[in-house]
Formats: sequence, C-alpha cells, structure tokens
Amino acid sequence: MRSFRRWLLALLPLLALAVLLVAPVLRLAGEGWWGDLATQAPSSPWALWTDPYLRWRVLWSVLQAAATCVAALLLGLPVAWVLARWEFAGRSLVLRLLMLPFVVPTLVAALGVLALWGPRGVFSGWLGLHLQDTPWLLLYGNLFFNLCVVVRAGVDALEHVSAPRVAAARTLGATPWRAFWRVEWPAILPWLASSLCLVFLYCFAGFGLALVLGGQRYATVEVEIYTLVAHELQLAPASLLALWMLLLTGAVAWAYALIEKRLATPTRVQPIARQRPSRPAHWLGVAAALGVLAFFCAAPLVAIVWRAAHAGWDTWALVADEETLAALWNTLRFSAVALLLATVLGVLHALAAQSSVAMRAAAFLPFVVSPITVAFGLLLLYPQWTASLPLLLCAYAVLAYPFIAKSLASALDSVPEHLPQAARSLGATPWRVFWRVTLPMVAPALRRGMAFAAATALGEFAVTLFLSRPEWATLTTLIYQRLGRPGAANGDAALVLACVLMALAMAAFAFIEGPRRKAPHHA
Repeated sequence: MRSFRRWLLALLPLLALAVLLVAPVLRLAGEGWWGDLATQAPSSPWALWTDPYLRWRVLWSVLQAAATCVAALLLGLPVAWVLARWEFAGRSLVLRLLMLPFVVPTLVAALGVLALWGPRGVFSGWLGLHLQDTPWLLLYGNLFFNLCVVVRAGVDALEHVSAPRVAAARTLGATPWRAFWRVEWPAILPWLASSLCLVFLYCFAGFGLALVLGGQRYATVEVEIYTLVAHELQLAPASLLALWMLLLTGAVAWAYALIEKRLATPTRVQPIARQRPSRPAHWLGVAAALGVLAFFCAAPLVAIVWRAAHAGWDTWALVADEETLAALWNTLRFSAVALLLATVLGVLHALAAQSSVAMRAAAFLPFVVSPITVAFGLLLLYPQWTASLPLLLCAYAVLAYPFIAKSLASALDSVPEHLPQAARSLGATPWRVFWRVTLPMVAPALRRGMAFAAATALGEFAVTLFLSRPEWATLTTLIYQRLGRPGAANGDAALVLACVLMALAMAAFAFIEGPRRKAPHHA
C-alpha cells in the first residue's frame, strides 16, 4: 500500500517529464539520426564531424567549458581555502553572497560583462581596450557564474578535512604545502570534481551568455542550434547537433552522479578550527580572495547599476512605457504560474523519491537536457501548440521544479523518523502528518527551492525565444531586442531593463537568504 501511494505521488512528475522532456528528446533523436521524418531525407549521424564549421562549434564549446573549469579551479581553490581557514569580519556575509550569481539571469550577467569590457565599458574606457569579438569576453562571463560554484564546494570540502590527520602530518615535519598536498587535497578532490562537472555542464550547455558574448566566431553549439532553427530553418542539422549535445552532457552528468553518490556516504570528522588573521601575509591573503570575488562576481553587477545610473532620465522613462509594463506583467505572471506548477511537481517528486533511487535520478533530467534542446524538441513534437501559453508555462515549470525537488528531498532525509511515526500512532492521517509535522520542519528547504525556481522562471530566455508570441514578450526578450538594435540609446535602454530584472532577481535572493540562525563561533 505504501509503495502504491508513492507511485501515485510520482505519477504527475513522471508524466510531466515524459511529455515535456523525454518525448521531445526522442523526437529530436529521430530527426537527428534518420533525417527529416516528414520527407524521409537521409542524414548520417556522423555528418557533424565531417563538417569543419560544425566541428569547430563543438570543439570550441568543449574548449571554453574546459578552460572555465581550469580557471575556476585555479582561482576558486585559494579563495575557498581563505574562507574555510580564516575568521574575519564579514565572512558570513561573503558566504551568503556566493549564491547571488545563481539567481541573476544570464542576460543580466551578459550585459554586466559588456558594461565592463564592451566597446563602451567601464574597464575598457580606463584601460583603452575592449574584449568584444574575443574569446575572453565569454570566458569572463562564464567565471561570473561558475567561480562561486567552485568556491562554495571548496569551502564545504575543506570543512570536512580531518584536523587530527593534518596535525599528525605537521608533527611529522611536513610543511604546510606538503600537508595540504598529501592530506587535504585527496580529501577535497571528490568535492571539487563534482563542482567542476557542474561548471562544465553549465558552460557547455549555456545559451544566453554565448549568444550575447560569443559573437559570430565564438558562439557555442547551443547558439548554433538556435540559429539553424530560427534563421535558417534547417531542422535536421539542428537536431543532429542537439542530439550530440545531449550525449555529451549526459556523459558528464553520469560522472557527476557517480561522484555525488560517493559524497553521499556519511563521514564524521573533526574539522579544522578557523583562526583570525594575525600577520600582514594573512590579511593580504584575505584581501586577495575578496578581490578575486569582487572582480569576477560583483563587478559586472556594479557596472550595470553604474552605467544605468548615467543613462539619463529619458532612458529611465521607458520603464513606464506600455511595452515595458506589458513585458514586466508577462514576466511576473508567467513566473508566478510556473512557480505554482513547479511547487506542485517538486513536492510530489520529493515525496515519491524518499524510497526510490530512480526517482531521485529523474530529478536531474531537466539539468542534463539544455533549455534549447527542450524548446527545440517541443517545437518539433507539438508544432500545433508552439504558440500555446499552457505549453510555454509547463516548459518553464519543468525546467524550474528540480530545484524544489532536490532541496525538499534532502530536507526530508533529515526529518527524524520517530516524529511522523508518533503522529501516526496517535491516529493522524498521512496528509495530516505531512501538514502538521513534516512540512514545518522542511519549510526552509522548500522556500529555498521555490526561490531558486522563481529565479529560473524570471530569467528564462531560451524557451521563450522558441515558443513565445510577440505579445508575450518578457523582460528577457525585451532586453535582447534592445541589444539587437543599433545605437547607444538602445544599449542604455537594455541596461535599464536589466536593472529592473536584476531587482526582481535580488528579491528572489532575499527570499532565499532570509533570517538565519547564527553560526557557531570558531576559534
């Protein structure tokens, strides 16, 4: 009976994944491996690797993702070590702000990078150079999002290093560097490998940043798929690209899942106590770590505000015009409906996943399949519903709900079993147990997952480009339209709209980082 109840809970999430994710991917597979199904035109699945242009797109996508992983590791590990080992004023605030890039829409980040390094950028003006039409622009944008992923994972990993083992190594005469290399590095390597798998996936399957910052030469495969579909109507090559992208991201996601399974093994260690910096070298290390975070993670957002503040009142007046208000209303209502759907799907999925490893793995599917692949697959599979608002909102919800499912599932794992059992022994129904006992205990995790889902819906861009109508324009599409028009006035207008969208993202961030209990004091 209990197993039947769990599968009943899983029915709706599995149906949503099957209809909105698996079936479109299978349709893409048919288009990519067997050609245009309508005309039965043959297409070799290996044609991708014989075309120099498409081969370059794939190789560049892999190269920029790998380069970002290397740069994020080299920059992020020292920063993580400083945050994990030193106690200083503002440290807890810095750790909380590390989640800020996760809720900033990709178009906002892209505009921030352009505001720094574009032709009229802040840094460009100071240094007399700009990075437009170079690969460095995209790599910098990648680091904005992904440096914090490595830093956060590194801090968590270093806090799981055994203090007695490090002390024993130092007692036996090991230098600090040798103790790190022989004791700390092997302990933190799985954590870092897990985070780097995520970084690779985010960069390899990213769309918004590559579309705005990559240009003609350095656009990634995701941008090429969009170009083939939206501008050239070449569905079979686009399907082939999307299929190979899915295979490559699936392989990386499989490696990530294997590493995560190893990390899920509970271990109890005595962590190394943080110390207060006492020498100039210590404070120099703290300043350097904060400088790296400021340069890569804070500077783009500050640049948007700075440039928008100098745009003039005439530009800011567009916030109140009919087009912007309509886009703002669409953004808010689409995100609200998507969040409601995502919450229902996420809660049901988390409850069903409590005794099912397969259901836990299914929650990762929307992370493995890129939004461009999802949107393109839906376009092929349901052409009659392409301009349908329910399909658009359901696609939003499917891409957003895994944040709720994963966060809530982890919280449910930590609920003591004897509390629900005690309520059941007193005659409470399963629904009443969940509502009165379980839900209050997991509410912070649920709220956190909902906030990430809301931020995802607010900044969703790829699905909107494929499935939306002109009258359903959101802030993201309006920003992209302004960027595509010539003239400095349109660039300033895009920056102002990005400030509005960033304000909505900050509201989601404040919702995530609500009141917290004070962390225990360290020496």
